[in-house]
Amino acid sequence: MPRPTTAQICLGTFTVVAATVALLAVSGVSGVLEVAVLVGFALALGTLVTLLSLSTAAQRGAHAPKPTPTPGPAPAATPAPAPATAPTPAGQEYARQR
Repeated sequence: MPRPTTAQICLGTFTVVAATVALLAVSGVSGVLEVAVLVGFALALGTLVTLLSLSTAAQRGAHAPKPTPTPGPAPAATPAPAPATAPTPAGQEYARQR
């Protein structure tokens, strides 16, 4: 199963928050258990929205034409060896790469 994108996670999160606020405003519950049930329902609804957006994105991706591979650039020629350089001062040998 593919991982959800940032947009899909944001959509699910927005659904959870909006559903929680709407359900709490409409129902008028004040007990802890009732609020927990409404929040759980909103969380399930947000998860469902995210999963549905994943499945529709996967369906769109299955019907999209596959891109044709384009040839990449030719490999570069091997560079000529570097000319001999002057010896480094004492204590700088660690910086030299061979």
